[in-house]
Amino acid sequence: MSGRTVVVLGGGIGGLVAANGLRRMLGREHRVLVVEKNLRHAFAPSFLWVMTGDRQQAEITRDVRNLVRPGIEVIEGEALAIHPADRRVETSAGTLNFDYLIVSLGAELAPESIPASATHTFFTAEGAAKLHEALSSFAGGKIAIVISSLPYKCPGAPHEGAMLIADFFGKRGMRDKVDIHLFTPEPAPMPVAGPELGEAVRHMLETKGVTFHPSHKLARYDPESSELHFEGKEPFHCDLLVTIPPHRSPEVIRQSGLANAAGWIPVNYATLETKHPSAYAIGDITAIPLPGRWKPDVPLMLPKAGVFAHAEAQIVARRITQEIAGTREKPQFCADGYCMLEAGQDLAGFAFGNFFAEPAPQVKLQKIGKTWHLGKVLFEQWWLSPFGLRREVLGATLKLGAKAYGIPLVL
Repeated sequence: MSGRTVVVLGGGIGGLVAANGLRRMLGREHRVLVVEKNLRHAFAPSFLWVMTGDRQQAEITRDVRNLVRPGIEVIEGEALAIHPADRRVETSAGTLNFDYLIVSLGAELAPESIPASATHTFFTAEGAAKLHEALSSFAGGKIAIVISSLPYKCPGAPHEGAMLIADFFGKRGMRDKVDIHLFTPEPAPMPVAGPELGEAVRHMLETKGVTFHPSHKLARYDPESSELHFEGKEPFHCDLLVTIPPHRSPEVIRQSGLANAAGWIPVNYATLETKHPSAYAIGDITAIPLPGRWKPDVPLMLPKAGVFAHAEAQIVARRITQEIAGTREKPQFCADGYCMLEAGQDLAGFAFGNFFAEPAPQVKLQKIGKTWHLGKVLFEQWWLSPFGLRREVLGATLKLGAKAYGIPLVL
């Protein structure tokens, strides 16, 4: 059998899991290439801990080349043009021909609509570090956390951020001096996870003293008056603004012929295939509709979250491997997902369920406790470890812990 070439665009969670899975399963006559423009990989779930000062940026970043299996070719470069019909990708490092393509370029932040000098964010490592400085010097007043538009990555992050900011000031003895508000255009917390989880998260926010404002669509922010203006709502004055910036797809995707009108790539929900043979898309770049709809005004799409990028990558790696081997039966993506919701005080909740369930996703929140926080810490350490004994031990520990709680964790 002649060797095949698999090109993976993007060295984030989905890209790394797909490449490592392929390298583990494919013989060495086959090439696996990862194209990534920034070789300094930052583990996004830890950004919130950078915000609180529990992590430094250097602790949560690694060179991409240290996170891949031996035999994977890492190319430092940016994807400039994708020609799926010709099985060719143009990059800043040269042209690459492929037999199979995996697009895992994720979502970009587009904060241009909000004055950069007037806002903070915990959706980047640098932004989280700057926000930590701002929180440390904050003397008191109103803090607004605003989801500026839909869709956005990691549906639980804004809620976690609000609770961790509350905890941050509680530890400093300043909780009574800070009034925290969370605004979202959504009708409920995390509607993509169904009504039961939404109510559970709303209760968590109330317990932490965070005021939740649903159905608030941001129109503009006036930095001179420090006022937020929402469509059809009263203006809100804040002393510190934290935003989840608008998200968009990379331009190369919008020009590729793979994307829909919104800029995301539609895929077969079970196979992750695009409209072109041998071209797959995984992670935040995809648009995967969910079968149910529990509110008439909420079109449900699979959340843009690392857990789904991870699971999709495993499915695609196995499908490509089995196609090369000539195997007929191939695995399908099932959309079981989970999320560890940090609540402060080394406590976290754990949400787990089926996002393809009808008429709404069936996701439940386990009782808040230290176990889930520890699980998130262990997962962080596993992810950032190079391949070797430490990674194997951490992975085995995570799987045993998950099995004890009936969670089918696959690493």
